[in-house]
Amino acid sequence: MAENKSLPSYEVLSPWADADPIPLKGLAPRLDKLDGKKIGLLCNNKRAAPLILDVTENLIKEKFPTATIDKFFAQSFSVSSLEKNREQEFNDWLQGVDAVIAAVGD
Repeated sequence: MAENKSLPSYEVLSPWADADPIPLKGLAPRLDKLDGKKIGLLCNNKRAAPLILDVTENLIKEKFPTATIDKFFAQSFSVSSLEKNREQEFNDWLQGVDAVIAAVGD
């Protein structure tokens, strides 16, 4: 088929940007189930965080009765820095749970 030089031509570009070929992944693999697992609840100690975790604990226990809960209460608002004087206590707590749910009580 011969091109018609009298018609305008257009270049079509994709609106998609280049994507990173490495797929995203979480910090740890997802648990296949919560039944029988020990779930850690990490509280940053802001006013609403303990309340949020109480509700979270009740929902987990209701849906997964064989799951157990273990809470870690930070003494400061900055969970990201996790008090250096409690670093070993925190690491020991982490080793004893299968998953962690954190609450930020803002």
